[in-house]
This record gives sequence, C-alpha cells and structure tokens, in this order.
Amino acid sequence: MSSVQQLQATVDALAAKGKGILAADESSPTIAKRFDAIGVESTEEKRRAYRSLLLSTPGLGEFISGVILFEETLGQCDDNGVPIPELLVKQGVVPGIKVDKGKISLEGGELGDEITVGLEGLAERLDGYKKQGARFAKWRDVYTISQHTPSQLAIDENAKVLARYAKVCQEAGMVPIVEPEVLMDGDHTMEQCAKVTEAVQHAVFQALVQEGVTLEHILLKPNMIVPGKDCAKQATPEEIAHETVKILRRTVPAAVPSIHFLSGGLSDEASTEYLNAMNQIGRHPWELSFSYGRALQHPALVAWQGDAANAKQMQAALYKRARLNGTARYGRYTPDLE
Repeated sequence: MSSVQQLQATVDALAAKGKGILAADESSPTIAKRFDAIGVESTEEKRRAYRSLLLSTPGLGEFISGVILFEETLGQCDDNGVPIPELLVKQGVVPGIKVDKGKISLEGGELGDEITVGLEGLAERLDGYKKQGARFAKWRDVYTISQHTPSQLAIDENAKVLARYAKVCQEAGMVPIVEPEVLMDGDHTMEQCAKVTEAVQHAVFQALVQEGVTLEHILLKPNMIVPGKDCAKQATPEEIAHETVKILRRTVPAAVPSIHFLSGGLSDEASTEYLNAMNQIGRHPWELSFSYGRALQHPALVAWQGDAANAKQMQAALYKRARLNGTARYGRYTPDLE
C-alpha cells in the first residue's frame, strides 16, 4: 500500500459513520489531577492499569474509531501482556499518539499568548511511534481570550506550527489531527468566541495550504462556539450548534473529511447534546464527530476508583458515553437516553 493509500485508509477508518475518537492522551500532570479527584495516586502502574482496563472495554470499536494515546501508554501492555496498540487493533480501533511537547509563552506576544513546542526531532519520533503501531498523530495549540489575547502574532505563529507539524506527519505516512483550541476559560461572550475562532481557523487553513498539506488527509479538532464558562449569558444547544456550524462553513474547506470536536471543559451531557444539535441542522460537507477526553472518561474514572474489582462498572460507563456520542453523530440523541 502506498503512503497516500495508507493515509486515506486511516482517514476513512477514523471518520467512520456513528463513531468518534477517544482522547486518552492526558499528560502526566493532567492525569494526576484526574486521579487526585478520586483519591488515587498517579503512578506508572496505576496509569497503565487504568488505561488498559479502559481500552479493553468490550464493544469499544462499535462507537470508537480511534484512540489518541500518551507516549507512555504506547509502549505499555495490558494485564495479559498484549501491547496497548495491538489491543486496540483487536478491537477494530486505530491507535494514535499525541506528539506535541506542551506550550510555552510566546516571545514578542501579549501577556497570556502561548505557543506549542515539539517540532524539533518530530520526524524521527514519528518513525518510532509508527513502528510501535500508531497510525495518526495529534498536536494542540491553545488561544486564550482576554482584552489583549490572542494577538495577531499568536494566531499567525501557532498556525505556522500546526501546518509544519501536519506536513511532517503526512510525509511520515501518518494522519495529522490539527487542534487549534480557543479556550473556554474566562467571561467572554459567545460572539467573542466566534470572532476569535474564525480568525484562528482562517489562519490555520491558510498556513496548511501554504505548507502544501493535503487537506483530504487531515482531521480538524476544534472547539465549539460557546460563551466563556464565567460569562453571565450562557447559550442553548441550538444556538451553539448554529453558531459553530456557521463559523465552520466560513473557514473549513469541504476537502477536509471530518471535524472531531474537543470537549474542552464541557460536561459529559453538554458535549453530547451540542454535537447532536449540530448533526440535526442538516447535511454538512464534512463529518461532524467527537474526540473527547474527559467527557468520555469521567464516568469511567468515577466508577473505577483505582480498584480492578470495579472493571465491569467502569467499562459499562465508558461504553454508555461512547454509545450516546455515537447516537449524536446521527442527530438521534435525546436526554432521556441518559
């Protein structure tokens, strides 16, 4: 199979109808916070035990097309000694890998502007990840809305980084998930979120085209258009759906096969409800799907409590959320399904 055929096969698998992506790529500090919330110490063995139980959920492949893994997990095995990527393949799920190295303050930008790092040595790392079984990658850049941010410099520089990452991935035969996340943190309005997101996505696609990235072989992982979590005026699922789709139609070329939203601090139910409302609007040029982390895992973590004896309840909790989001992919979710 040629490199182009490989990329197409991966895209087709990830964008499959009724399915979405599970983000299980929390960095060590992030998963430590999640474990703290349930009173579990974050050791390498605990992380391995949790993720291997999570990813061996029976029937996971019915609603999950791919899983984004953290580098540590890519090299781990389940309780039976099966490598995690192999475990996923047996479930009919495509293994992927988070490849960015986190964010730092942007030199020359406004206070609060950040840029993501990790391009150095990326091609060599991708080669190693591919040998371990990964078929796609993910890179996240973040934008904070405040009186001064994001600056135009932050928008432009982050777009260039995302485009360069995507090009390196495609040259390595791996599908890039491009994740420009406009954060929910703050008291900004829905209109401000829409304005910033539109500017960010315009810049990202301009940079992708300039870098020579094949748009048919990428996936976009954006935020939804929502008011800041501290904004006095919140919005209905229908308002969020219409505003999000409007901005996507202005900024995302029809060549992009699938858009996999991040949950970005939304509740489990809200993430599902908003996705459902978007898929009820009508036909779109792209698939509208999900790539949720906490919004898929939270009920499973609570059920697990660090105890393998709770495996069945934990897996049932993940399966339920995956199924509900799979239903939202068709616009058929209703709250009574909860």
